[in-house]
Amino acid sequence: MGWPLSGHRLASHPRTGHDGAVERSDVAAWVDRYVEAWGSNAPDQIGALFTDDARYYTAPHREPWTGREAIVREWLGRKDEPGEWGFRYEVLGVDGSTGFVRGWTTALKDDPPECSSLWVIRLDEDGRCTEFIEWWMGVDG
Repeated sequence: MGWPLSGHRLASHPRTGHDGAVERSDVAAWVDRYVEAWGSNAPDQIGALFTDDARYYTAPHREPWTGREAIVREWLGRKDEPGEWGFRYEVLGVDGSTGFVRGWTTALKDDPPECSSLWVIRLDEDGRCTEFIEWWMGVDG
């Protein structure tokens, strides 16, 4: 059984009005700020990552957290404490204003304790995220 969208071309992301390309270094800098915010759980650091109307998908087919305030609130409602996790990543590529990142997380309190993820990050001209989508899966033994 095919996807309901099979045969349909998806339009490019029209929300930002930003057609400029980002560099791998822009994506890496954003991920570094994300990891800092993850470690601090400081609302101002979290909020600074996103535009006012950003969408944050915790899984590709879930309803997104929409808007900076909602993203900060939901993030803090599910926060990981410093020292409970580790993260490393690789920027896989960029296409226009979109970056693709592979990440590996180790979380002491989770089962399974390790997961692998793919992030799709759309950045605006100021380096803030307009849309964040993550696919993640546990790493079996």
